[in-house]
Order: sequence, then structure tokens, then C-alpha cells
Amino acid sequence: MTDDARIPAFVNPDAGNAQDACDALTAVGGFDIVEVTPDSLANRVQRAVTGGAKRVLVAGGDGSIGAAAGVLTRSGVELAILPVGTLNHLARDLSIPLDVEAAARVARSGTAIPIDAGSVNDKIFLNTSSVGSYAMFVRMRERFEHVLGYHIASFIAAARLFVRLPLYRVTVRVDERTHEYLTPLVFVGVSERELKLPALGARIAGGRTGLHVMVIRRRSGARALALGLAAAARGVDAVAATPAMDAFFVDSLRIEPRTHVISIDGELVHIGPVLEYRLLAGALRIVVPSDRTDGGTEG
Repeated sequence: MTDDARIPAFVNPDAGNAQDACDALTAVGGFDIVEVTPDSLANRVQRAVTGGAKRVLVAGGDGSIGAAAGVLTRSGVELAILPVGTLNHLARDLSIPLDVEAAARVARSGTAIPIDAGSVNDKIFLNTSSVGSYAMFVRMRERFEHVLGYHIASFIAAARLFVRLPLYRVTVRVDERTHEYLTPLVFVGVSERELKLPALGARIAGGRTGLHVMVIRRRSGARALALGLAAAARGVDAVAATPAMDAFFVDSLRIEPRTHVISIDGELVHIGPVLEYRLLAGALRIVVPSDRTDGGTEG
């Protein structure tokens, strides 16, 4: 970016750390700060693109980043991230600082690289999407989160799933072959993901590109999945059991889940009844630290 190019910076004024985000952006300089609610974020980003912006910044977590990505994919406009969410998976994967002022400096002077994304029924996701019990886990966590906090609420939700983990009938079509499952979870990640607990589903640095599909098997994997969620919520470093699963690497797949609620980058979405997943290779340009760039497409 040139020194005189001001970057539209979208901040949710109701977020608990909104003031810290605004202070960091003001301290670094070169940003036009726009207060915007999550419901109107995509529209405001679209207006910035239509107005000729070459780079935009979003202060938020993975859900907000995903909403902006839905507008910016294939547009060539660069997306800078100020990671102020709970988990900030994408920022961590791309070595974007979690300190807001350091991240603001990267947003101002960093370099954009192409990264892969995924889509399900034309809705963009940057990390993961899942069908099945994870949606139930998110519902239960959200029920307790405002009282108990994220981590304790996550542990309680995982513990409840361990006692009663529902199974779902799904049809998965990959490479013209149809597979029928009774499973607690179908997981789709952008790029290669970890297959072992407690890091199940985490992105593997330098891993293969594509959509990494995991289907937990009915009997051998269900309780191990719930155990892994509980361990992750408690911050346990190691869990012996690993869910038994079928795994695929694909560029596209079709899922008939018999449910209309799925998870996309940690957010619950009503969608379906048939899910068409596709890999969007190098579809989004994300601003990263200049010493992080390697000239290649990120998985």
C-alpha cells in the first residue's frame, strides 16, 4: 500500500474490545474507521469495494472475517485482519499478530498473499464447516457462554455430548461414488487438517491443499469425538483416543445431511437440504507480515 492510501477499517462498536481496536488503528494511522454491526458488515464492505478500495480491514473474529470474505472472494481487493475474536484461527494460521497494534501495523504495511477458501451452496468459509453434532455443541455452548464464559461453557457443552451424542444419517458423494453413514459428525476443512486429538481439525502447517473431509464412524469414533471436545475445552495437551473415521481429499463433494443447520467457521447457519462443497483455490488475498510471504497459495 502507498503511504497516502487510507484503508477502510470496519469495527463493531458493541464488541468488548472495540475501543482497543479503534485506539490501535488511530495510533498506527492511515485508516478510516467505520463503526458497523455484524448484520451490515457485508453490505458496508461491498460499498467500500464499489467505491474503489484496494484493501479493507475488518476487526473481528473468524465469523466476521468470513462475512467480509464472502464479498471479497475473487474481487482482487485485499483483506486485512485485526484479530479481536475469541479464537482467531485464521490469524494464528497466517502468523498475524494477536496484539492489536502490531496487527494494525501489519494491516497498514504488510503484503497480501492468495489463500484458498471453501464454499458450501455459494457461502464462503475460510477454516471449517461441519454437519452434525458440532452444531449441537455450539448451541449448548452459546446457551451458557454469556453467564459462564467461553471456556467453561465449551466444557459443559462437550460433557453433555459425551453423555448423549446424537447420530445423523448422511449421504456423502465423492468422485461419483456414494457413501452412506450414520455418524455424529462430518467435518470439512480448507487444507489438510490434524487427525488426532486433542488437535483434531486444526490446520497442518505446510499440509496438502484441497478440502479435507472427515466422517466420524458411528461406534468407534463417537465417544472419542466428545472426549476430544471436552479435552480441548479444558486445554488438555494430550488425549490417548483418536476417533475412527473415513477421510478424503477432494476439490468438491455433495452431502445430503437430513438437517438444515450446519456450522460454518464456528457460526450456525440454516442451509440445505443438499450441500454442495467446492474448493476455491487462491480465491482470497489476505494481508500478512511481509516476512511471512512465500509467494505461494496458502492451504
